[in-house]
Amino acid sequence: MHEEVVRARGHENVSAEHESTFEVTSDDWLTPAGDCILAVEADRTPADFDEAFVDACRDADATLTATVEVEGPDGETYRQTVEGRGHPDLSFEGDRSHVGRTSDYVDDRTILVGADAAAADFDRDLVSALADGGDVTFTLRVE
Repeated sequence: MHEEVVRARGHENVSAEHESTFEVTSDDWLTPAGDCILAVEADRTPADFDEAFVDACRDADATLTATVEVEGPDGETYRQTVEGRGHPDLSFEGDRSHVGRTSDYVDDRTILVGADAAAADFDRDLVSALADGGDVTFTLRVE
């Protein structure tokens, strides 16, 4: 198993309404149109990941797990896990954002394909905590 951890924060414009992707970006801004974005100001991008992690993700049989964890203003921690799979074309060359996809589409931002959830599927209490600007831990694991 390999793991990469990214720190980010929520934003008032997080709506998590996209039906086929979810995203964590290093950008420090978010417009209402960014309905797949869960968090901003990521401290790392796919281009920063360890080569052994990247190689493991390129196995089509690999299971990838993305976990979003955020503390709400009430002090409660909200967590959601999305499972997907690897793909031989994953490059992890994106220097701006991490995108999980329910489809098999791959570009330099793609971190997993075949996701069992998209932004619209995230728990609404977690989404509210993200919209309140909570601190986010975004963990990617590959097995």
